[in-house]
Amino acid sequence: MAAPPPGAGPGIEPGVGPPLESEVPLGAELAARRDDAVAAVDAGERDFGRLVEAARSVSTDDEHDPEGVGLAVERALVVAALERARERVARLDDALARLADGTYGRCDTCGGQIGADRLRALPATTTCIGCASAMGRRSLGG
Repeated sequence: MAAPPPGAGPGIEPGVGPPLESEVPLGAELAARRDDAVAAVDAGERDFGRLVEAARSVSTDDEHDPEGVGLAVERALVVAALERARERVARLDDALARLADGTYGRCDTCGGQIGADRLRALPATTTCIGCASAMGRRSLGG
């Protein structure tokens, strides 16, 4: 009989048990993902700056100027993307801090291990799949 895959054991699905360091994004990969998020913030800030400059060169009557309405919508989309990128940087900073203090991969809710598959998919997550599912059911009234 073959040995169970890493992170598996009796009653534990592969990828759900305690993650091994080789199975999850650690220091270098988390830092690379953070660098990507910082680059997205920088790009969003540049886009926003260009939109502000473009708005200065058109009529200030957004309601009646077809060009102004387009700029307002584009500005709202850029601001939303910028906020998401900033949140991603903050979550990755938190993940790097957890890695440094030895709590990376531990669920904030139940204290159990977060599965390797979940950490690979969501490297900044702070909850195991069981707790995340339970929170989802509660938010849906279930």
